[in-house]
Amino acid sequence: MSFQNKIDLDTYKFIIETLTKSDDLTVMGSQLTSMLIGATGAKGATLFIINTEKEELEILATEGLSSAYVNKGPILVDQSMKHESNRTPVIIIDTQKSDILQYPDKAEEEGVRTIVSLPINIRGKVIGALRIYHSTVWEPSEEDLSFLQVLTHNVGMALMYFRLSTTVLEIKESVNDIHAIWL
Repeated sequence: MSFQNKIDLDTYKFIIETLTKSDDLTVMGSQLTSMLIGATGAKGATLFIINTEKEELEILATEGLSSAYVNKGPILVDQSMKHESNRTPVIIIDTQKSDILQYPDKAEEEGVRTIVSLPINIRGKVIGALRIYHSTVWEPSEEDLSFLQVLTHNVGMALMYFRLSTTVLEIKESVNDIHAIWL
């Protein structure tokens, strides 16, 4: 197990700058997952959004994982990683020795050995998750875990910004449509 820091302050700043400069949610998610793979040496990374109607995690962006693994089935919020609280990080250091995975056989087939799952919260409400998948046993250092937790707060704010921005643009279009009718 390695406790060596994989994310330094310069890497973190670069990730945050990229996150805040993006004007497209899909591009932002793809860049984020790619940068996390590069920074941590991970096999893959996925950014999920919660579908509250289905109580499922839906993929916003993913990199490094096979389509078979990505499409293994619905990722149920309360079963994906059986844990009392989705409000705290869940670190499965060795998937081969864990009993909390929803799809343990699929993780083994994919060659996923460690999963670090961090909730994305807005005002105390979980709206998504960020997961990093390693092909070797890896335990993140306290510093890496702190960087990742702060990152998920920033991702939550970015997701809220995109939602608000989309809503404002829709209202603007509706007002313009109404205005055009009355002219």
